[in-house]
Amino acid sequence: MKPEIAVIRIKNLRLRTYIGIKEDEIQNKQDVIINTEIHYCADKARNSDNMDDALNYRTITKKIIALVENNRFSLLENLTSQVLVIASAHAWVDFAKVEIDKPHALRFADSVSLELRYQKQEI
Repeated sequence: MKPEIAVIRIKNLRLRTYIGIKEDEIQNKQDVIINTEIHYCADKARNSDNMDDALNYRTITKKIIALVENNRFSLLENLTSQVLVIASAHAWVDFAKVEIDKPHALRFADSVSLELRYQKQEI
């Protein structure tokens, strides 16, 4: 039987952090919206009802929240990269994608976003 691939999506995680390089961005927290997609083999989880056989999205989310709320970032690229490290850290993860929106970063635009992806390399 082919492996079952599970896709976890954490949608519109709304947090506040210091993000940017302008003086008002350095002094005031801003909203960011985080969307994360994580792919992993769910064979163990689909054949049991044991949390140890699944990827715990609550644990991942708590780590993302702690990172974002307890740090300062100049670049959206750096913030997105650090969240991607958390999303892809577990050995079972084959693919992860993180997109972070910074609402109202540009005049006349709803937001600016940056997306980074992780793909496990086959040996």
